[in-house]
Amino acid sequence: MKFFTFYCILFFLSLQAQDTLSKSDIPPAEKMFGLRFNDAKRDSMLSDVQSQLESYQRLRAIELQNSVVPSVLFNPIPVGMTPPKGKSVFAFDAPKNIDVPKNPDDLAFYSVAELGSLIKSKKITSTQLTKLYLERLRKYGPMLQCVITLTDSLALAHAARADKEIAAGKYRGPLHGIPYGAKDLLAAKKYPTTWGSVPFKDQVIDEDATVIKKLEAAGAILVAKLTMGELAWGDVWFGGMTRSPWDTSHGSSGSSAGSASATAAGLVAFAIGSETYGSIVSPSTRCGTTGLRPTYGRVSRAGAMALSWTMDKLGPICRSAEDCAIVFNAIYGPDGIDQTVYDVPFRYEPKKTDLKKLRIGYLKTDFDSAKFWKSYNDSVLIVLQKLGATLIPIELPNYPVGDISIMLSAESAAAFDDVTRSGKDDMMVRQIKNAWPNSFRASRFIPAVEYIQASRVRTLLIQEMAKLMKTIDVYINPSLEGNSLLLTNLTGHPCVTVPNGFTEKGTPVSITFTGKLFDEGTVLAVAKKYQDATGYHLKHPKLD
Repeated sequence: MKFFTFYCILFFLSLQAQDTLSKSDIPPAEKMFGLRFNDAKRDSMLSDVQSQLESYQRLRAIELQNSVVPSVLFNPIPVGMTPPKGKSVFAFDAPKNIDVPKNPDDLAFYSVAELGSLIKSKKITSTQLTKLYLERLRKYGPMLQCVITLTDSLALAHAARADKEIAAGKYRGPLHGIPYGAKDLLAAKKYPTTWGSVPFKDQVIDEDATVIKKLEAAGAILVAKLTMGELAWGDVWFGGMTRSPWDTSHGSSGSSAGSASATAAGLVAFAIGSETYGSIVSPSTRCGTTGLRPTYGRVSRAGAMALSWTMDKLGPICRSAEDCAIVFNAIYGPDGIDQTVYDVPFRYEPKKTDLKKLRIGYLKTDFDSAKFWKSYNDSVLIVLQKLGATLIPIELPNYPVGDISIMLSAESAAAFDDVTRSGKDDMMVRQIKNAWPNSFRASRFIPAVEYIQASRVRTLLIQEMAKLMKTIDVYINPSLEGNSLLLTNLTGHPCVTVPNGFTEKGTPVSITFTGKLFDEGTVLAVAKKYQDATGYHLKHPKLD
């Protein structure tokens, strides 16, 4: 069957309710797509284009929920690579002899590992800790605009259950009794899941996302649904702009805005965020948190809002790389629902990680040409060299990653096609040129052929990236400069973003460690070595 998609014609037809095309409708589309046909070819294709339009209209009559995935699944694994096999290893040493601070608010900034130690040793209870975080959420949440919904009754009930289990000797592990927050694209039974957007602010999805289920099984306590940029863009949602606790005159960046802000401010012990193109890295940078973006296909997205089926990833935002490892250890792996998830072991052994034996690369051009925070970036290399690392200058494959990202544009427009066609996009808060309503409309003009061609170029990029990663184990890159952020979101590689200093104004800056596919263990261990040597992650903002 001949297939040539004229989205521009489709768009105007949808607005003007035309039913029949004429040959004169075709030349404007040709110009938009960078093509030119003669009259004979236009005559020949007219009936096919008309038939395609009728197909579109019939397909539109079928209701598609955001949870319905395409039948074509993205595969980030390059030719020749076999994913790791065998058993997982989680060599986490729980800290010992942790004491309860005199000031209860100081407890709010303890690491997950430290809080877990206190709960396990029965020096504090989950109920006490949960009440502390709920109190802080009520006190500081309005100032930071980082909370959409508090889950008080659920949290206190689960905390009481955790205390009862621990008292009876049934200890589930380091997350047992630990309060956390979830970005509000994750469904939780009986609570709104708003996606930060006006058209969905009353939406209740009667299920728990897989990540929520896995955390509950680990004993963690959901205390809040946290803000996100509307439909996962930026830090503006229907209730305002989420703030950075380091400087409340600025937004926390997005789209995991509330997850980073609340964690940095000590309103939760950790949070779950998501990333498609920087939505864990960017707010972690702005808020001074440590964020893990796992390999694509590591964590189930079942029950999470879809933005880009080939790029979305869920991951933890914490105070340290070790905390990220603890949370990741609870949420990774197949669930029998999300068919993109691979059954691959997680091996985290920081004590066995020797920087002298690892091949650690750094993006030389990005470090040399950095426009922001160059001295902070360079200081990371110095620290790692003092720790014994030999640094290898590398460069990323030279591909037009910005052009490949039309895939994200097309997929997001498809995910929210009903919002565009119904006119509900007019209800969204941000109506500027660089926002979803306009992006959704413009993406209607991306031909299916060009989307597939971009996907094919993406395959070449994956293969070239695989060649590079054979020469190194981890590489370091400025978090928000150069092509690494978008490129690795397209190829599916994991990364850990950590604070690496503070500006003269007292606001945090960051560096990013990027690892091999499915090798979160190594990249987390390297990030931990850096954090142990510097301590930037131990600082926290003063809110009063």
